[in-house]
Amino acid sequence: MTSQRRPPSHGDPGLQPERTDLAWGRTTLSLVVAAAVFLRWMPHHGLVVSALVAAPLATALAIIFSRKRRFHHAINGINQEAITPDVVSTAAIAASVLVLACLGIYIVLFLPMEH
Repeated sequence: MTSQRRPPSHGDPGLQPERTDLAWGRTTLSLVVAAAVFLRWMPHHGLVVSALVAAPLATALAIIFSRKRRFHHAINGINQEAITPDVVSTAAIAASVLVLACLGIYIVLFLPMEH
């Protein structure tokens, strides 16, 4: 028998938690696409590119595993009329994108292409 647990509810007519959750989903998809694009660099730059593939995938997994917690946090914040922004998650995503960009620039500019 499967348990049918109702999702938490809130009175926000604008569905802010749902929109935010969808935005995190789009971010996850973008990171997976970036990892797939970096796979195309593997024949030209070698195994160094594996860091470029692993970094966005690790970030996407972290988003997936913390998504439900953030959703419930947002709904509880709306219901209690006191919500705190998730600064740590947002800063972690920004830092991972910055590291990804720096790695990409480094590989393109300083690593020779293999033939």
